[in-house]
Amino acid sequence: MNRREVIAGIGSAAAWPIMGRAQQPAVPVIGFLSGGSPGGYAPYAAAFRQGLKEAGFVEGQNVAVEYLSAENQYDRLTVLAADLIQRKVSVIVASAVDAAHAAKAATTTIPIIFSISGDPVVEGLVSSLNRPGGNLTGVTNFSGALSAKRLELLRKLVPSVFDLGALINPGNSNAAFRIKDLRDAAQVMGQQIHFFEVSSESDLDAAFAALVRRQAGGLLIVDDPLFSSHAARLVALTAQHAVPTIHYRREFVSAGGLLSYGSNLSHGYHQIGIYTGRLLKGEKPADLPIIQPTKFELAINLKTARALGLAIPEALLATADEVIQ
Repeated sequence: MNRREVIAGIGSAAAWPIMGRAQQPAVPVIGFLSGGSPGGYAPYAAAFRQGLKEAGFVEGQNVAVEYLSAENQYDRLTVLAADLIQRKVSVIVASAVDAAHAAKAATTTIPIIFSISGDPVVEGLVSSLNRPGGNLTGVTNFSGALSAKRLELLRKLVPSVFDLGALINPGNSNAAFRIKDLRDAAQVMGQQIHFFEVSSESDLDAAFAALVRRQAGGLLIVDDPLFSSHAARLVALTAQHAVPTIHYRREFVSAGGLLSYGSNLSHGYHQIGIYTGRLLKGEKPADLPIIQPTKFELAINLKTARALGLAIPEALLATADEVIQ
């Protein structure tokens, strides 16, 4: 596929807002770069636009936004980031860690604001959380640091299960970090954990077949744009194979997943919109501290629990932020 076909395909994605290119040079252009699919990030793009509006910028009026998605093919991000540079965007919003790395490699001058799930210092994106330095700042939800907590929650639901599984995308640059975090947490708990790799949607059936053969009694899905893009399919597969599963986003539970634990991503993208407005007004990324979550939310779907024959402990229900009946 040549570059013209790639960009044409991206522009046809119905889930993103349809935007023409800025017609007047005076209107700043924001590049929104995503590693996932448009559908997977549409709700967060809406939260981003709301934050941008609160900062004084309305898409289609005094600012334009170019939405480019790699459609879960992370090796395309380098080309897409280069395309944004050629379009002379004023700010790049990088959605997920691989998009952030691609944007950082593409420019040292254009401000970049990212949303990632790991530690941006460990990831090599910024020099510190309080004083990022360079041309990057952003939001982290520290999802990777929640590996132990998610395993603990899953174990409370299936206390007699020794073998647990984890679904992971090896193509994500943070995969090695997540594997280590989960193995360390499982070892402390005396739990056995097996990893099942999924690099594309076509791998899902095989991964769940392997999970069943292993007789894993519970599943943890590791945060990744690929899985967010196929949330409904993942929820359907966990129901089909009757495997208790913990997710990293509340949206999975709303779609029928069992439970989730993580930060509110819509809130994070809202903050990104505000930060983007500040950058457009002349502030420097180096001076804007990394935004960190102040609260993590637990969501439980009781209907799904009943279908799986699971009794949710009262203590767990009492701490839940959302319970779907």
